[in-house]
Amino acid sequence: MIAHRATLDVSRALVHHVARLLRDERRLRGTPKDSRALTPFRQAVMVLCWFRGEHDIPKLGRDHHVSRATAYRYIHEGIGVFAAQAPDLHEALDRAHAGELAYVILDGTLIPIDRCAEQTTSVKGEPIDAWYSGKAHHHAGNLQALSAPDGLPLWIGEVEPGSVHDLSAARTHVLGALYAAAAAGLPTLADNGYDGAGIGIHTPIRQPEGNQILSPDNRTYNRLLRALRCLGERGFALLKGRWRVLQHITVSPSRIGDIARAALVLTHFEHDYLPAIR
Repeated sequence: MIAHRATLDVSRALVHHVARLLRDERRLRGTPKDSRALTPFRQAVMVLCWFRGEHDIPKLGRDHHVSRATAYRYIHEGIGVFAAQAPDLHEALDRAHAGELAYVILDGTLIPIDRCAEQTTSVKGEPIDAWYSGKAHHHAGNLQALSAPDGLPLWIGEVEPGSVHDLSAARTHVLGALYAAAAAGLPTLADNGYDGAGIGIHTPIRQPEGNQILSPDNRTYNRLLRALRCLGERGFALLKGRWRVLQHITVSPSRIGDIARAALVLTHFEHDYLPAIR
């Protein structure tokens, strides 16, 4: 066996911030001093390695001289601690109002997962695999998120199975608050997947059936909407590109929402969006 050095491409400031959160959690739980195998700093390094894409948790445990069970426990503890710092929907919208954003962008994404057998009933009354996405043709979890006009993600909702349509997921988790926000002067831009979402949710005008074409005014509207929405739709790309664990989830899919919100907290810190972190 050959040993070699490796680097973790995150700032020391982020590691110290994460370590403080973990240390505060230990104090809250009443954990005796020096009773853990890893210090908060070393646990922070291990958890951040996992978020950066090191999926092999037993290997992470060996690298940090802890057992497989301890490595899993430390990773899941970190996920819970970080996710608890994420802003809820109303906090995110209040922050957007306070920052005088012209609009927010609603978008959804599918997070690939390992196969998860869970039966449900489709809208046609037929039994289907809940986590299988017909759109993506693989098993996945559906996440809804709001982003700022510059693409910084502001809020991420709970995960829904991959078979759930974006509009259905949005109705469950976010549309009610967006109606109130629109009435207060903060509209939402979205893609065609949210067509029919309601007042205040602006989506492209669909092409008429047959050989008809959109009027010049409607084509101009769609062009302007795409131009405003394009930067904001990089929110998920920003999260997935930086925190590669979101590119394929190997733990329980029910934890996808917590993992994504934890990644959101880390992203907010790196982009100096500190007021969003409690």
